[in-house]
Amino acid sequence: MAPQVKTYDASSITVLEGLEAVRKRPGMYIGSVSTKGLNHLIYEIVDNAVDEHIVGFCSRIKVILEKNGSATIEDNGRGIPVGMHEKGVSAERLVFTTLHAGGKFDDTVYKTSGGLHGVGSAVVNALSAYLIVRVKHGGLIYEDRYERGVPAVELADGLLPVVGKSRETGTIINFLPDDEIFDKTRFREEDIKSRMHETAYLNPNLRIIFEDRRKDEPEIIEYHEPEGITGFIKDMNKSKETVCDIISYSGESEGITVEVALQYVNEFHENVLGFCNNIYNSEGGTHLTGFKATFTNIINSYARNIGILKDKDANFTGADVRNGMTAVVSIKHPDPRFEGQTKTKLDNQDAAKIVGKITSEEIGRFFDRNLETLKNVIGCAEKAARIRKTEEKARTNMLTKQKFSFDSNGKLANCESKDITKCELFIVEGDSAGGSAKTARNRHFQAILPIRGKILNVEKASIDKVLANAEIKSMINAFGCGFSEGYGNDFDITKRRYDKIIIMSDADVDGAHISTLLLTLFYRFMPQLIQGGHVYLAMPPLYKAVPSKGSEEYLYDDKALEKYRKRHKGPFTLQRFKGLGEMDADQLWETTLDPETRLLTQIGIEDARMASEVTEMLMGTDVPPRKAFIYKHADEAELDV
Repeated sequence: MAPQVKTYDASSITVLEGLEAVRKRPGMYIGSVSTKGLNHLIYEIVDNAVDEHIVGFCSRIKVILEKNGSATIEDNGRGIPVGMHEKGVSAERLVFTTLHAGGKFDDTVYKTSGGLHGVGSAVVNALSAYLIVRVKHGGLIYEDRYERGVPAVELADGLLPVVGKSRETGTIINFLPDDEIFDKTRFREEDIKSRMHETAYLNPNLRIIFEDRRKDEPEIIEYHEPEGITGFIKDMNKSKETVCDIISYSGESEGITVEVALQYVNEFHENVLGFCNNIYNSEGGTHLTGFKATFTNIINSYARNIGILKDKDANFTGADVRNGMTAVVSIKHPDPRFEGQTKTKLDNQDAAKIVGKITSEEIGRFFDRNLETLKNVIGCAEKAARIRKTEEKARTNMLTKQKFSFDSNGKLANCESKDITKCELFIVEGDSAGGSAKTARNRHFQAILPIRGKILNVEKASIDKVLANAEIKSMINAFGCGFSEGYGNDFDITKRRYDKIIIMSDADVDGAHISTLLLTLFYRFMPQLIQGGHVYLAMPPLYKAVPSKGSEEYLYDDKALEKYRKRHKGPFTLQRFKGLGEMDADQLWETTLDPETRLLTQIGIEDARMASEVTEMLMGTDVPPRKAFIYKHADEAELDV
């Protein structure tokens, strides 16, 4: 029987007034309601203050994590306008209650701006339990207050109340994230510190003071980087063997300012970061496209001119040329267009043209005067090309011997559907868990790939060992989109066979270790899968509570168990699942496989620089930094007891 559908007419159209739309669909504005989205609230307010710095009216920004869980951002800019707007209310009130209201839409106020959509302040307000604004302007201090986006202060004739006097100017915003919106409301200080440090590198004349008052001993750090992005490169390469000195250049054309700094290190990875108007573009965009294409063409041209590439030789690929490169490409654009509100990818075609033009002029001038540096850079490309060709042969042999099938090597239990938008692949450790998963799954769209034990730690292994590993080969074949080793160029995400690749490991320390090894593999050699939002962690329950009266309940961690004990009255039996193999097929389907009831964590990369550093530290060969990191974060660990 077909489901009954309500009549679709004018009454079906819902209009969300004011900031209701933000509270209803917060992910559209800040990406998610996870810790990443939570931290994004701070970044939105800080970005507004940075815009004031760019136009010359702010030299200091203070970011404070308060004891009560709120955040305070203070700047010494001009202060948000508090005068009467033509709408009949204080301009400040419009900024915090109306989407697309702000100075970012008038290019006479801000030549460039990180707050593209002009919705930052209003979104933060909408997603806060309370928000307090203090504006120092014209010798007076004005104050406004909101509760869940709704004004809580009566305005006299539309103007803000005066609460004091000050000779300074600037804005102070204090807000408490709404626990009705966010999964967790504790800001992650490491991510915020990394972002503030990044911002300081991009703005050499700006000082940012970070203060964490939540600790017994408050932590205070001042970020000031007068060397700019050259200092940024130094920081990223501080523990690496460098191949050449830092190369930096800048220029301006058609209102677009370009700054680039780069250096080569003796590693088989590239780390090229793109920024537009101080915003990190995690998925790159046209500015990086222009830089990469132009730089590759220049190196190939020089390589032929000095005889390193002969007539019969093929050009170096872009990946060959960028092998070992660490680079920061930062542009200031008067009218940036991004894909998505969270500004992950720049979309202006003129950015590619201008970055390419300035790179061609400046990098050519540099290499003409620095022949030894040029030879070192070309040497990195030569080395990468040799290894690439060797590995292409090895990969061809590997794929010839091990074809993808519905039961590759007797391991992969594939799904029936060929619609990749619906297909899911679960990577499961062990024959027992793999057998349970194969029985429990929906064969139409869910595939199961069992792996044996802990896979190779790719951070410590050479490429030939990575490609020779049986478990890794099984995954490469199953995924269908190839393999990218930093200097290879055969990875094609459009050829993937599954929309979701889900790591399903036991809810214990060993399971966490297996997940970490797999994520290291994806991050280092298939980062496009993570960047495209295709990698997930399954969240199997740790306990099953069966009360003497009432319905049973699955509990996913010790915190959930503690809450259950507090709210549940009466005796209950507690079953602890030591592994996925202990669940029967019905339990595994209900808790971990069924799209209607399961919990999944989507893996993302918020801060590429920090992610690379932490991966190298935790999974690499250098023990002292890893030990120091573990000691520092020991109080944050969730112990499996």
